[in-house]
Amino acid sequence: MSRTRLHAVPRRTVGAALIALAIMASVTLPAAAASAGASAPAPAGNASMAAKKATPAAPVELIDINSASRAQLKTLPGIGDAEADKIIAGRPYLSKAELVSKNVLPTGPYMSIRKRIIAMQKSPPTAKP
Repeated sequence: MSRTRLHAVPRRTVGAALIALAIMASVTLPAAAASAGASAPAPAGNASMAAKKATPAAPVELIDINSASRAQLKTLPGIGDAEADKIIAGRPYLSKAELVSKNVLPTGPYMSIRKRIIAMQKSPPTAKP
């Protein structure tokens, strides 16, 4: 008998068994962990880790690109003097996406700051009766 014939069948069988075992583990382990985690308290060593996960992240203060000072704009990642000056010169913005559409910022820097900025609109004065 040739050597390849003897090893080909067990490898396929072992490979199929490992795949089946991995599928069963991925289905049953999360369900078992969820039911065990719901009824059993966390170990004392992991208490601080669980507390860190439970506390929500502090909300990020949005910077209004229509009214922010040069110093406030420079606190954004990737925004230096030149970019801050371009943002100020292009005001007012109807939306923060206009930073890209008006060619004030390239797409890359915009993508890194888009969750930290907002384009607030001035509200029109209300008429008094």
